[in-house]
Amino acid sequence: MKKKFPWHALVFVAPALLIYAVLSAFPLIGTLYTGLFTQSDAGVYSFVGLQNYQTILMDPQWSHTFWNAMYNNLKFFGFHMLVQNPIALLLAALLSLPNVRFSATYRTVFFLPTLLSVVIVGFTWQLILSPRWGVAEGFMNMLGIGQYFAPWLGLEETVLPTLSLMSNWQYVGIPMMLIYASMISIPDDIIEAALVEGASPWRIFWQIRLPLILPTLGLTTILTFVGNFNAFDLIYAVKGAVAGPNYSSDILGTLFYRTFFGFQSQVANPTMGAAVATLMFLVILMGVGVYFVVIQRRLQRYSL
Repeated sequence: MKKKFPWHALVFVAPALLIYAVLSAFPLIGTLYTGLFTQSDAGVYSFVGLQNYQTILMDPQWSHTFWNAMYNNLKFFGFHMLVQNPIALLLAALLSLPNVRFSATYRTVFFLPTLLSVVIVGFTWQLILSPRWGVAEGFMNMLGIGQYFAPWLGLEETVLPTLSLMSNWQYVGIPMMLIYASMISIPDDIIEAALVEGASPWRIFWQIRLPLILPTLGLTTILTFVGNFNAFDLIYAVKGAVAGPNYSSDILGTLFYRTFFGFQSQVANPTMGAAVATLMFLVILMGVGVYFVVIQRRLQRYSL
């Protein structure tokens, strides 16, 4: 006897599908479609195929701006991988140790910045690091290292690392909690067996805990990648749409904003903006695809 199709299930799935279609699928299709057109001064749209993408990637004026934003985005992601995620791993490892006093309080403190508005975070760090009225210079003078203070947000060489550290401070709690949840899910029997065999805590971490949480580390990596290549709000809040000085903090998100909406002397160009957004989507899609096809399959062997 054939089972009847569970039509009643569509009643429960339909609202989610509708929300996804209206807020995600249709806008994405519309963006891909708009990127294939160009707009005249009279507002008339004309189909040009892939010409917009060729202009962004090949035209000297557009390509320099795009590849500069791409390079800065890669550096922004690299800073998060080198600073945020290792610190999150260290904090999670320490907080998952048995008999750590006030562990819940520490987790709350480290996670609280993720609940703050990015605008508030950016404005607060601007006040702290300001050469005129910030407290950073005075604090460094108290520690005897005042000679190393500089207007980090105003120098081309230091603005992007400084913004990355601000982002790390705000969002380190997310990978920390993911890694912490993975660590406390490791069965106690495995740890106790290693202790009986005489393994040191350091060896237990490197040879037991770390391999077992590799799938979670892979997840935090791809979430960091997607988040960084979707980044916009912190750069805009601190440095504006120009992402200065001299576009040294410009990333794909700010480039899209200036292209689509226009800013100062740059005229808005929705079709080129849609092309930039499509390229952002393709970069993220390729990164996620590489993770699922190449990396995740190898990490599955370590899952419990």
